[in-house]
Amino acid sequence: MHSVTFIPDQKTVRVVRGASILEAARTAGVPLEAPCNGASICGKCKVKLAPEDLIHVERGGAHLLNETEMAEGYVLACSSTVRGDIRVTRADGDARAKTQIIEYGVSSEVELNPEIGKIYSPERDETDVRAGGKRRGVEKGDTRDALYGVVVDIGTTTLVAELVDMTSGKTIASRSAVNPQTAYGQDVLSRVKFASEPQGLATLHGLIVREINALTAELCEHSSVRADRIYEIALCGNATMLHIAMGLDPSPLSKVPFVSRLRGGESADAAENGFAISPFGLTYLPPIISAYVGADIAAGILAARLHELAGRSLFIDIGTNGEMIAAADGKLCATSTAAGPAFEGMNIQCGMRAATGAIEHFEADADGSVTLRTIDGATPCGICGSGLIDIVGELVKVGVLDETGKFESPDALPPRFAARMIKDGGKTAFSIAPGVTLTQLDVRQVQLAKGALRAGVETLLAIVGARAEEFDRVLIAGSFGYHLRAESLINIGLLPGAFAGKIEFIGNTSQSGGRAFLLNRTHRAEIAALVREVEVVELANRAEFNDLFIECLNF
Repeated sequence: MHSVTFIPDQKTVRVVRGASILEAARTAGVPLEAPCNGASICGKCKVKLAPEDLIHVERGGAHLLNETEMAEGYVLACSSTVRGDIRVTRADGDARAKTQIIEYGVSSEVELNPEIGKIYSPERDETDVRAGGKRRGVEKGDTRDALYGVVVDIGTTTLVAELVDMTSGKTIASRSAVNPQTAYGQDVLSRVKFASEPQGLATLHGLIVREINALTAELCEHSSVRADRIYEIALCGNATMLHIAMGLDPSPLSKVPFVSRLRGGESADAAENGFAISPFGLTYLPPIISAYVGADIAAGILAARLHELAGRSLFIDIGTNGEMIAAADGKLCATSTAAGPAFEGMNIQCGMRAATGAIEHFEADADGSVTLRTIDGATPCGICGSGLIDIVGELVKVGVLDETGKFESPDALPPRFAARMIKDGGKTAFSIAPGVTLTQLDVRQVQLAKGALRAGVETLLAIVGARAEEFDRVLIAGSFGYHLRAESLINIGLLPGAFAGKIEFIGNTSQSGGRAFLLNRTHRAEIAALVREVEVVELANRAEFNDLFIECLNF
């Protein structure tokens, strides 16, 4: 047995000889980034060892590290095995503290009518806590003024938790964090595979419950609200995230006929799932539309009042999954397509989360000049999703990338662009900033992601029998989508040019819709009935989708 100490976590764990550093991190509960779940293909689980510790590690995955990283003592945690006592420094530092997560989402005024209510009895000097007209418990004294709920948006990548006063409808505080499950895979399918085994499910369920409880504790500490005065927690997210949060095997979601074991639109005892709120508390799950169009989209429908908008609307939540709904005067048609983790900065050589130093905005002029902006104005150290779409979109616009996604020859470019065309590991790349490049493989990853989304959009438009120019508005939802630019989405061909001038960024509607569900129980029945009428299109069952996807790869 050998000891592995993780810095800056100050956690030490003993592992058998030959265990990987990634296995040691998971045993220690250290949130080490591993989007490919240890397949040695993404290169994101880099950690650093001191020279004296390198001799106690058998290094692997060297093809994913450059010469400088090798010389500085970096190794891949997933493919480097322990041969002695070592100290490991995480390259990502404290990801939770740094990551930029949008908490805002468009919403409409909500009339207060929560599921949870209280009735005070002066004779008994006790307060009954009730839900749906039934008593849940009794509290001593008059506690009617203390009635709180929590809304949690469980994203594949991030979490947002919000403490709400259900007597006033006001948000008291909000907190966000990286979803700790990302240590076991960046995308939904990786999570489904891992959670299909009992131990894997227990691991992921435990991680999400602990993180939600930690966020709830932070909310309570910040606002001086007692946790036992929180009576309902509304969980919004895709079907996979909700299955795992409720401790249910998500494997049916990945197999034909793609069935969700959860219907949503229902409540469960919060304590039974380990949520640290009132002992009388409930967990509420909004309606789930289908296996791959989840409760987060149902919440989005409510937040945007999509079913009440006149004319034609297209609602798109851009992320690792591209969930979308076409609405025409109240009639809704939904689908989902797997974009993959490229837009989250994963599978991109210099990709990273939306954290300090990430390039989030990029513009290029025809004369070869470029301008960029990083998060917190820090020195550029990588590219986050919004920056990636900007970069590719701008390079397409100025001709550095042709319509097939191939870099043009330096001889055909303005001198300042030509000077940025370099060799990185023997392959052609575009230098964005010192040490930050865009490779040809990165461009292909963007093409795959945008091709899947554009093919989904085109399929949906064909099914509802409408052309792009016939739509009155395009609503881009989600934390990631909020940071995008309409011009870049059109430049890369993710959206048709006919959508120009019609695109609105409406933020985290999973969160704002979840708040509406929490504050007014009549919305629950309203959206549950609406969801039953939504036409769901399974793209995997459409023979023409693959051909359309290939057509949509070009810029």
